[in-house]
Amino acid sequence: MRTTIDFTLEHSQTAVDALSEASGLPKQRIKDAMNKGACWWTQKGKRVRLRKAKRQVRAGTRLQLFYDEAVLARKPEPATLLEDRRRYSIWFKPHGLLAQGSQWGDHCSLLREAEVALGRDCFLIHRLDADAAGLMLIAHDSKAAGALSQCFSGRTITKHYQARVSGEITVQDQLIDALIDDKEAITRVSTLSINETDQTSLLQISIETGRKHQIRKHLAGIGHAIIGDRLYGRPAQEPLQLLAYFLEFDCPLERRRVKIRLSEPEYSLK
Repeated sequence: MRTTIDFTLEHSQTAVDALSEASGLPKQRIKDAMNKGACWWTQKGKRVRLRKAKRQVRAGTRLQLFYDEAVLARKPEPATLLEDRRRYSIWFKPHGLLAQGSQWGDHCSLLREAEVALGRDCFLIHRLDADAAGLMLIAHDSKAAGALSQCFSGRTITKHYQARVSGEITVQDQLIDALIDDKEAITRVSTLSINETDQTSLLQISIETGRKHQIRKHLAGIGHAIIGDRLYGRPAQEPLQLLAYFLEFDCPLERRRVKIRLSEPEYSLK
């Protein structure tokens, strides 16, 4: 079942009662949807998620419910907190976990997991495909978020990935600069190993730009789609074999050079 409910309260009542009456859904389902971030209201001129079922909502308030049983039923593998550095934290995002939620809910997102786990404000600094796994940073105040975001948008951060791709390819620092959506996109690729048995190659990838699906598009473009890439290659039983395993940058908060690397073999592509 997938439905959208959008209405304005005619009289004050609790959020769960109002949403249940408007949607015809049982209160328990409404409570679950609210807890998972599928309900919205306008508070102080800002549209935000409404999670408290017993919240008393005044007449004239607009409520929205984006109810999708398939989305609400999802249970991705949880993220792992690698390090808490107070103003920002370092996480391992597994395959299938979103960076942030959508209007249909945020329980399957790293941002929400971090909020619940740490009990403080969380701000998204950069993105990683839901299908991919790897390192992500989460900021815990707006100034930290702005400063760290500059590292990514200003191309002052070094990002390394690993990808297992179809076919055998032997390259060393090969430049791929095919435009993506008519914008500059720069990817560099080196071979780490080749598996002759299954005819795949393990690559190290560095990117100088951050276009949507850049690595996936560039590798597919040279005839070596990532294993498990259902969009640009062929679907497989295993998840997308793309891992963000290394970050290096001059941290504007700690005023020092920071290197973050996922440990092996715990976090690695085989």
